[in-house]
Amino acid sequence: MLAACGEEPPKLDPEAMQVKSGRQAKGPARVGVAAGQPGGSIFEIFQDKGASVKVNRFLWTASLQVLDFLPIQSADPFTGVISTGYGTPPGGGRAYRATILISDPALDARSLNVSLSTQAGTVDAGTRRAVEDAILARARQLRIQAGKY
Repeated sequence: MLAACGEEPPKLDPEAMQVKSGRQAKGPARVGVAAGQPGGSIFEIFQDKGASVKVNRFLWTASLQVLDFLPIQSADPFTGVISTGYGTPPGGGRAYRATILISDPALDARSLNVSLSTQAGTVDAGTRRAVEDAILARARQLRIQAGKY
């Protein structure tokens, strides 16, 4: 808050801090849950019939499951972007950071773009491709489990 020099304290407008439209979120992954209620998950956005999500739910879920060792910094199912912080895979010694873009509702390799980096720079194409393949394989497993061949 900025305040000018003077004797009168600044006045706070309570209306300026209220959300007029859109969904309110309290903490991470609280989409579709009223403020103050316990529970909630980022996956609930796929259950809301009024929302328009343009990403493949199997790719989205598989990305979160395969890269579950990375802390999620932001996840936006409307744009299809998942950004993570640095994390070390189980049994690994190098910390990775990832940005995942799911650009299409189709369960297709062209719908998935993964960018991996370490603190030393970007990783080689083989490592990135291996992560993409793991996400695609898990997405196919999830689709089969859901009965949507």
